[in-house]
Amino acid sequence: MDATTLLAGVQAYAHAQNEPDWLLKLREQAVAAYFKLPLPKFEKISYKDWPLFNFTAPTATVSEPVTGELAATAATQQFYAVGDSTIQLTLPAEALQQGVILSDLRSAIQHHGDLVQTYLMQKALKLGDDKLTALNTAMMTNGFFLYVPKNVELKAPIEILQVVDNRTQQNYFSHNLLIADTNSQVNVIQRLASVGDQANAAHVLVEVVAEANSQVNFAGIDTLDCRTTAYLNRRGYLANDAKLDWELAEMNAGDVIADFDSELKGRGSEAMVKTIAIANREQTQGLDTRVTNYGKKTVANIVQRGIILDAATLIFNGIGHIIKGAHGAKADQENRLLMLSSKARGDADPILLIDENDVEAGHAASVGRVDEQQMYYLLSRGIPKPEAERLVIRGFLAGVITELRSQRLRHELNALIERRLTDGND
Repeated sequence: MDATTLLAGVQAYAHAQNEPDWLLKLREQAVAAYFKLPLPKFEKISYKDWPLFNFTAPTATVSEPVTGELAATAATQQFYAVGDSTIQLTLPAEALQQGVILSDLRSAIQHHGDLVQTYLMQKALKLGDDKLTALNTAMMTNGFFLYVPKNVELKAPIEILQVVDNRTQQNYFSHNLLIADTNSQVNVIQRLASVGDQANAAHVLVEVVAEANSQVNFAGIDTLDCRTTAYLNRRGYLANDAKLDWELAEMNAGDVIADFDSELKGRGSEAMVKTIAIANREQTQGLDTRVTNYGKKTVANIVQRGIILDAATLIFNGIGHIIKGAHGAKADQENRLLMLSSKARGDADPILLIDENDVEAGHAASVGRVDEQQMYYLLSRGIPKPEAERLVIRGFLAGVITELRSQRLRHELNALIERRLTDGND
């Protein structure tokens, strides 16, 4: 699609949605940026021919609720959307009384425009980041909006289910915005899933802004099927003494590239990123995780574990960057991959960029196959080879899973891992 056609389509959508002038201007700037900026680089992965760029002009589509097993999960969510359609939206009375806002992005633009304008593409993400970020900003049609006011602590998690509707061929550009104001605390579980037999691309962006002394615990459980090619971008912005814990499970069956980045802007801010990924069949996944220390005495930790089966490819790129002036900063990362097939391809690339002397930094990485002695021990006790491999895998991933905050989340993730190992095409 050329620039003139895309711009006309974006303008038509904005007028049809009665969007404010500031948002139309942002979309127009994003269209221009899309045609000027380079694609984000994922080491050792070429994705230029992926169907991520097969899109039409933005439109507001209507999707029906899902049925079956996914519907049971949907019933327990505070926010449940299929395609562009928000199906369910609930908040506990206590949260509403404290001024918490949970909405779809379209409604938030109309009813909480000042808040959205203040934060959307202003802190966690910027238009000049890369081509795919600009494209999402131009094309976004919905997503969730969550605002937690100052001094509000939410103990129960906010649970979000977003489903890519593959029952028809359509765009999926989801843009999500979470704001934790000063001294607030929130736990969020975002589940990405898909339904249907058509092939579609999914562009999902999440902006998390953690203001001073706030705490955000964000769990992402991604289970997109083999018909969904995805670009995932989760970004965090941390002010003074803010804390952001990412717990991410990449259980997708299709080709995926993902950016998981956090910027420690404020003094004393801390970010922890824990990621588990499984790749099988002929799937390709490229996951870039970056934490940048800008503020003094900031702390960054990255822990990644990946399993590769069959003829799949899984690439972990971990980047820890300490900016000059970030005195007393700490950055540490650990990236480990386990391959269960001679046809599998995996790389774990830890990178440390240190521009300051008064800091602590370290990294570890490994790519290996199942330990033969462990397998021999299990097989010699009559355990079938498939079950023995699963036991080894569980042990390999246990160090990350046992550290997850929620026991229910641990159980859910263990079930998902078992499912991915037995049938990765779902």
